[in-house]
Amino acid sequence: MELQTCDTRGSNESPLKRPLGNKLLPYTADGYRTVSREISLWARSFPSLGFYARLIVLLWKCSSLAKRSRYDDEAWGRSSLAVLHALENVGVKVEITGAEHLQRLNTPCVVIGNHMSLLETLVLPCIIQPEMKVTFVVKESLLRYPVFRHVMRSRNPIAVSRNNARQDFRTVLEDGMERLAQGVSIIVFPQTTRTLSFEPAQFNTMGVKLAQKAGVPVVPLALLTHAWENGRYFKDLGKINPSERVRFAFGEPLPVRGRGTDEHQAILRFIQTKLNEWGLERDSWQTGKPSGK
Repeated sequence: MELQTCDTRGSNESPLKRPLGNKLLPYTADGYRTVSREISLWARSFPSLGFYARLIVLLWKCSSLAKRSRYDDEAWGRSSLAVLHALENVGVKVEITGAEHLQRLNTPCVVIGNHMSLLETLVLPCIIQPEMKVTFVVKESLLRYPVFRHVMRSRNPIAVSRNNARQDFRTVLEDGMERLAQGVSIIVFPQTTRTLSFEPAQFNTMGVKLAQKAGVPVVPLALLTHAWENGRYFKDLGKINPSERVRFAFGEPLPVRGRGTDEHQAILRFIQTKLNEWGLERDSWQTGKPSGK
C-alpha cells in the first residue's frame, strides 16, 4: 500500500486558525509523505532564510498566546504542523511511518528516540499530540530561551540540567510518574546532546526505567532530521538543507518486563536498523557525517 500524500498548496489561512480534526496529518496506517510541489525560486535559493522568516513569526505568535494562557494542546498541534509545512515549503521532504502504533494505544506511553536537531522537538507534537496528550523531557536551558520559553513552559515539560545525572534521573522518575498518571505521554531523548552520530553506549536507560516504574509501554522512535543542521556558533540556528529527507519511524509498543534490559536493547536495534535503511551507516555514527540519503 502506498503512503498517502499531503498537499497544502493554495491555502493562505493561518495554520493556527484552521479547524482541528481527528488528525492533523492525513496519513494512513502506512504513513505520510510530502507530496511533490513547486518551490519558489527564492525558497530554492535561500531555504534557510525562507524557513527562519516563517519560524520567527510563528514563534512570536505562539509566545503571545502562551503568555496569555491561550496556547493549549490544539494550538500546539497546529503550530507544530505549521513548522512542518514551513520546512516543506522550502523543499524539505518529510516521511512518517509507524503512526498506527500510536493510534492503537489506549494508554499513555514513553516514546524513546535518538536526537539529532531542534526539528524533532518542533515537529513531533503534530504527529503525536492528535493521538494522545504528550510532553517532553527537555534541558532546563530551553525554559530560558527568549520568546520560546513561554511556549515550552506552557507544555509542562520535565526539565533536567544534564549536569547531574543522579538528580536528573530522580526528576524524570518523579515528574514523569506524575505526568503519566495524568494520562500524559512522555518523549525522551536519552542521548546527552543532539548529534548526528548514534553511539548505543551513550543511550541511557532513563526512559525505559520510567516506563517500567509507571507500568506503561515504551514506543521506539528512530529519526533522521539532519536537514536542519546544528549551527556552528548557535546550535539551534543551523543551515536548512532540503536535499536531505526528514524521516520519523515509530516501532511497536513494548511492555517493559523485569529491569527492561531486553526492551532497551530492542529500542537500540530498532534505531540502528532504521538508520542503516536510511543510509546512515555505522561509520557515520562515529564521524557524525551521513554516508547516504
